[in-house]
Amino acid sequence: MYNILVLDGGTQGLIIVKSLRKLGNRVVMIYHGKHSYADDSKYVSKKYFCNLKDDTVLFYDFVVDVVRKEKIDAVIPMSDMASKFLSKNKEALSQYVRFQVPDYNVFENGYDKNKLMSLCKAKNYPHPFTINSLENIEKVGKEKCVFPLLIKPNHTCGGRGMTLVHSYEELLEKYPIIYAQYGDCHLQKYIKQGGAQVEVQLYVNEKQELVCSSVIYKYRWYPENGGSSCCAVTVENKEVVEICYNLLKDLGWVGFADFDLIEDPEEGDLKIMELNPRVPACVKAAIVSGIDWGRIILDEYMGNPQQKYEYRYGKFLRHIGFEMLWFFYSSKRFNTYPSWFRFWGKNLYFQDLDIKDPLPFIWGTMHNIKKQLSPSFRKSKDGTRV
Repeated sequence: MYNILVLDGGTQGLIIVKSLRKLGNRVVMIYHGKHSYADDSKYVSKKYFCNLKDDTVLFYDFVVDVVRKEKIDAVIPMSDMASKFLSKNKEALSQYVRFQVPDYNVFENGYDKNKLMSLCKAKNYPHPFTINSLENIEKVGKEKCVFPLLIKPNHTCGGRGMTLVHSYEELLEKYPIIYAQYGDCHLQKYIKQGGAQVEVQLYVNEKQELVCSSVIYKYRWYPENGGSSCCAVTVENKEVVEICYNLLKDLGWVGFADFDLIEDPEEGDLKIMELNPRVPACVKAAIVSGIDWGRIILDEYMGNPQQKYEYRYGKFLRHIGFEMLWFFYSSKRFNTYPSWFRFWGKNLYFQDLDIKDPLPFIWGTMHNIKKQLSPSFRKSKDGTRV
């Protein structure tokens, strides 16, 4: 049995802590936001609430104190910021606890959306047409800027700050506002709706070997113009796994990675959009399909032999809370596949609900309702306006 520290929660943490506990481990959690699903799980043995920012010395000291006090063997990040914290403090923290993340310069080259697109361009990986900054429009040539374009902050998650502009004049108006709030941004071709959204999960060890992978195809997401998964299914796609694996090797990446890809209906291919340095919220789909990511990650951290996993794809995963919002706002509510009204079935699972662990669903749903009532939160997720 190991003592495992999970950094942050979310619905991804909900299934990961269950996976770790089923193996007989003791799970400790440090979390920032209360009632974000995993922090209310019965599978967490002990939890520490911390409102310190991840990039401060005080937070580093807090984590080290918990690691020592709880005799932690390994730490697994559940958020972008937690992964960034581990990468930034990799050398210092490695003397206390086990984990695997890329060195910080490698982390930045993958996590920074603009730098990732530059690598994709240099290595000829499929990606949307991208302009590094507003200033580079003159170098590229205005005639190549086919509107609408997306203003995309280089460092955000969940679509925050992404803003659609329909003309050069609107770009000049809105870019400074997004820049002031989110920092450096790049410009990207807007991929029209109608194509698939796909997530690819991979683990690359220190020998640059692919340990395991899984692929998730999204059917619905909220908001519809580019948000979190509502309904998804596990699929097999060796080609896209190979593309993402090769990109990770070019980066020199070590550890877990999750890619977001979108199918361009005009060109017919899947384009790499971003790299998430932690397990995604819909990771439960992969786990119920036979890829136990909690165990895979822990075994890699601890140097244990990897188990053999049978990937039984075709498992559907729905997020009840987001599905309710999608139904309320979407014009496709009565004409969608799979049917929105299908709430039971052999291969159907729920991302935010576990009957044996009900409190996370209750508190998490109430917390999400509270967030949805906030105009500033809705605007940050809108993706079409400032």
